[in-house]
Amino acid sequence: MNISETLKKANKILLQNGINESRREAFSLLAFALQKDKTFLIAHSDYQLSNEEEKCFSQLLERRANREPFQHITGKQEFYGLDFFVTKEVLIPRPETEIIVENAIEILREIENPRVCEVGVGSGCISVSILHEVKNARAIGLDISEKALQIAEKNARFHGVFDRLSLEKSDIFNALKNKKFDLIVSNPPYISQSDFENLQPEVRYFDPQIALTDGKNGLSIIEKIVDESPYFLKPNGFLLMEIGVDQANFVKEMFSPEIWQFFEILPDLQNIPRTVKARKVGNNILD
Repeated sequence: MNISETLKKANKILLQNGINESRREAFSLLAFALQKDKTFLIAHSDYQLSNEEEKCFSQLLERRANREPFQHITGKQEFYGLDFFVTKEVLIPRPETEIIVENAIEILREIENPRVCEVGVGSGCISVSILHEVKNARAIGLDISEKALQIAEKNARFHGVFDRLSLEKSDIFNALKNKKFDLIVSNPPYISQSDFENLQPEVRYFDPQIALTDGKNGLSIIEKIVDESPYFLKPNGFLLMEIGVDQANFVKEMFSPEIWQFFEILPDLQNIPRTVKARKVGNNILD
């Protein structure tokens, strides 16, 4: 078949399997299979696929029709202008998480030789993006998953920041001892177990469950980070943390004014309260 016929068939198959924007995804899959850009597909609609190209595309199409994420098929996802390797062992980076990076850069550029800790480093997209932009910063990434740490290391090496990123296996802050940071960042598992059961197949069956939900109400890991992070923050240090839809009021109650001098929740592009930004009181009882 030629490109035009192939795209028409692929669009129909994806549509039948519940894929939103099926035409766009068919274009992206075929471009990836042929290692061409979309402009080529449009300009050469009568190009005849070889048997090998048809076989390759059919395999990719079947995977996507089975709701495997496009990012897992290609092995990459763009985040904050950088390409990141992704596998089923880590969350696929999402645009709303870029809010953490944007605010982290703003905070750290005012600090000499800043130190950052990321709880649940996953693919490393947050820490790597921060280090890529703030050249004098150093970071430590914590994760309970050995395989996630391996992906984070691969991404850090790829983007040339591994010399400034330490990676340690840790359940939240357990691996840290007497270390203080200017900033703690985290995109924790905040989806409740009941909501997890209703997630779209691409997320429910292919993203790591441990990175999505605490198996409870979605707030237990958030609460631990809020309770424990002051012990690892310098005076006037910041916490940036992503939270879930409808969690803002619950999370706000976790922040004591005796420990935190500043608190706000930043909205994402859909105006959903998404990112906690809090600043620790200077020289308090926890220091």
